[in-house]
Amino acid sequence: MAEDKIVLAGMMFYGYHGVSPAEKELGQRFVVDVELSMDLTPGGSSDDLSKTVNYSAVYKVVKKAVEGPTLSLIEAVAERIARDVLSQFQVEQVRVTVKKPEVPIKGSVLSYVAVEIVRAP
Repeated sequence: MAEDKIVLAGMMFYGYHGVSPAEKELGQRFVVDVELSMDLTPGGSSDDLSKTVNYSAVYKVVKKAVEGPTLSLIEAVAERIARDVLSQFQVEQVRVTVKKPEVPIKGSVLSYVAVEIVRAP
């Protein structure tokens, strides 16, 4: 497993995921972090974008997944992101964190609720 990583942190999107009808109707912000593990030597030594992963393209994949069809669980959103990233990019592993900052838990005071998954091809 490569120790090199490309990290996209704090990506914010508006989506309609959640268990409650209000979450699916009104939507809310989601914050996503994606960490790609791969050998960055080819891109770093050649200064050639085609020899690495274009993180702009990864951003677009994540945006489409979060802003796409409604799901009930953020676990499912994270799985969708991981699946799409692994199917479109040559990486050894992907770590996906999906945060829900405005989680509707009555009486709660917390920064966010999150899930983090790690997947490999």
